[in-house]
Amino acid sequence: MSSPSAVPSSQPSAWAPMAITAFRVLWFAQLGSNIGTWMQTVGAQWVLVEAAAGAAVIALVQTASLAPAILVALPAGVLADSLDRRRLLIWGSAASAVLAAGLTVVAWIGALSPWTILAFTFLLGITSTLTSPAWQAIQPELVPRNLIAASSALGGVTVNGARAVGPALAGVVLSTFGAPVVFGVNALSFVGAVIALIWWKRPAQTGLDDREPFGAALRAGVRYVVSAHLVRRILLRSALFALPASALWALLPLTAKRLQLDSSGYGVLLGALGVGAVLGIFALPLARRRFSDNLVIAVSAVLFATGSLAAAVLPVVPTLVLLVLAGLAWIGTLTVLNAALQLTLPQWVRSRGASIYILVFMGAMAIGSTGWGLVAQWLGTSLAYSASAVLLLLVAASVRVLPLLPGTGAVDRSISMSWPTPTLVFEPQPTDGPVLVQISYTVHPDSLAAFQKAMGHVESSRRRTGASRWALYRSGEESDVQLETFMVPSWGEFRRQETQRLTGRDRDIRAAALAHADGAPVERHFFPSDALESSRQTGSARPERPDLAE
Repeated sequence: MSSPSAVPSSQPSAWAPMAITAFRVLWFAQLGSNIGTWMQTVGAQWVLVEAAAGAAVIALVQTASLAPAILVALPAGVLADSLDRRRLLIWGSAASAVLAAGLTVVAWIGALSPWTILAFTFLLGITSTLTSPAWQAIQPELVPRNLIAASSALGGVTVNGARAVGPALAGVVLSTFGAPVVFGVNALSFVGAVIALIWWKRPAQTGLDDREPFGAALRAGVRYVVSAHLVRRILLRSALFALPASALWALLPLTAKRLQLDSSGYGVLLGALGVGAVLGIFALPLARRRFSDNLVIAVSAVLFATGSLAAAVLPVVPTLVLLVLAGLAWIGTLTVLNAALQLTLPQWVRSRGASIYILVFMGAMAIGSTGWGLVAQWLGTSLAYSASAVLLLLVAASVRVLPLLPGTGAVDRSISMSWPTPTLVFEPQPTDGPVLVQISYTVHPDSLAAFQKAMGHVESSRRRTGASRWALYRSGEESDVQLETFMVPSWGEFRRQETQRLTGRDRDIRAAALAHADGAPVERHFFPSDALESSRQTGSARPERPDLAE
């Protein structure tokens, strides 16, 4: 297996990650699985079209596949950070294969109904959501940092390129063999993914022997994102795009019906979006070298709006052309946002951060799909498409006031190991807490304003890495003394904060604040009194003063 370091770092091409054997094998496995998934989606939607189901029911196929993100994306992120990701992916892909095989059997015996299709689609959406954070989190393990943007674009191609092949293939198989064979191919695609994952000899994942309890890990992930300004803006941009863009994916079967196309024709419409996505892998690196990511996001929203309008009113040929541009716009937005997210999140919370991204993006798609289906059923498909296009134009304009923030994807997320270990007079248990940390600084009055401004960034750093409360106080007796206090839920969480979560960026933030202070700060740690009894029962000496730190 080739190592990531085997790829030259100078001027990497869009296809450079494919030189890494592990990335290449897993990429093809994902591509095959996604082709099968798109075949299943087309098969399910077209069965409903032929059954003359209403617009709302047809749109629910999209909702059923995406709604699980709302329910299980966050737990999936915790599992991906707490369990061995390779094993999680193997078991998740195996479960998807079993479910797809079950749908095949149901279709084969002629027991398909709209609600049966929606139920299996929902269950397959659950297994897909459970594995999505792990798929995203392993990408930085497969390629070096300078290839993450390229690997993100190629990862988008496994989804969007599958749209170019899967729907067209599904149309042919549907018209020739019927829905059971389409669903069977999907089951086999998951088997292929399982085989590839078993082949991947991944190094043992570190940190699993000191994994956090599920609830604490979940809270830590949410707390990080709430306090991470760069990540919050990425999530906002993803939601703003996904909500109106979901109309095209949800209502495209009705466009095929308007154009009097059969299942193969519907596959061609979806395939046009996929072709655009594949073209994007060549166009995007050039565009991102010449233009800012914010401009790419804005132009992508405009192009996707034109595709939505085309699906509403234009004949077949111009609709196909503009759908190709919409596919390019789709992967343009997703590539920028995915790469920004992966480069901004630190390793310790990468899966949980990715799961929240999936929750926001897929949740917006699921809610939007249901809403656009209802609008199409009540007011007409053309009006639904037109409304989504207007919203997409507003999304493009919003980049001026809500851009990706400076520093996105460029901050130092390497783990910093330079933090000293506190010397306590007793040995706390990992579950002892909460822990109150007090840090006293000596600050000259002339430096006070600059110090307090710098401490605002320290607050964000503390909250991202584990603090549930934070405050800065000024001494009433000494004009040059400032006291920082923050609360951490447990001693184990505090140790993780200091040894596993603090990055180079956090080091720089603290250094900037300390530059305005005189001398070294004094840090103390306070525990609840009942922690003393716990320590005494485990054989540790009982301290006379529990507030002593060093």
